[in-house]
Amino acid sequence: MTDRKVLFEWVMQPGTGKAIELLAGQILRIEQVEGLQCVDFNCFNLHDYKEFMHCGRTRTVHGFNPTKGSFLWSAPPRERALLYILDDTYGRNDVLFPRCSAYVYESAYGFDAHTSCQDIQAEAQREYGLTPDDVHDSFNLFMCTEVTMEGRATITRQETKAGDHIDFLALADVLAVPNVCGADVMRTSNFALKPIKLTVFQATDADVASVPRVPVLKSQRTPKDFRNAVIKASRELRRDPAYVAEFTNVPIVVEEVTVKLSADEIAMLQRLRRPVYGNDDGAALRDILFTWWEERFLGAAESGAPAIGDR
Repeated sequence: MTDRKVLFEWVMQPGTGKAIELLAGQILRIEQVEGLQCVDFNCFNLHDYKEFMHCGRTRTVHGFNPTKGSFLWSAPPRERALLYILDDTYGRNDVLFPRCSAYVYESAYGFDAHTSCQDIQAEAQREYGLTPDDVHDSFNLFMCTEVTMEGRATITRQETKAGDHIDFLALADVLAVPNVCGADVMRTSNFALKPIKLTVFQATDADVASVPRVPVLKSQRTPKDFRNAVIKASRELRRDPAYVAEFTNVPIVVEEVTVKLSADEIAMLQRLRRPVYGNDDGAALRDILFTWWEERFLGAAESGAPAIGDR
């Protein structure tokens, strides 16, 4: 680690993302600044954006929670390893849940303008000429998920701390696009948005030597193998020097709100609170309210009936 040369450093502020040219043999570290923050991650072949990281293939090979020792695979028909997870100090990531979107926040919460991973990703990669349609399912870093016996996927509270990080070693030249997850009304990032530090290192010989060998097969097809190999438009990804970031609701404004509880309400809070929240009454209360909303909203959606409050 001490032999690695630092090539680039950046702190992503809440509500933003960053497109980074990560060349083969370089390492991208995504690091918690305060802790408890989820990060969404997209990745494209820098020289052909039609090849991108595929959560489905990665999930098939490495399960729902890829971590240290896993590869990030591109979509069929390419199906090659683009990145290798060299280190992961927390060990909880997700390839099951889709990215959050403006539709989610408006349909579920009534917010027609809200930070969302879809919009943040689209804005960050616009610097390289990509459109909102080019955003793909994200690798959800530091996100704790579970699948219930009934088959429902759920999100649970994470417990990352400052300094927790995940290191990606590029096996090909890629455009890496991480973003600070925009979900501040869910457990995903403990109901708040926090900054994330990005560092690009030049990998050492020992880093490269630690990557397991993967087979190269005939079935890993590239455009030269396609029956129709005509490319309709340039696929080279080049930075737009005139790009100016335009993220939604940035800069994020944090406002403290005091909620007074009666003695009975305090007693109820103590009965229902989860031990993971420690002395953080605000987080415990938000979690209880979110659980109530989740059961109310999902229960109504599954039954086809209106929510209780809408009857």
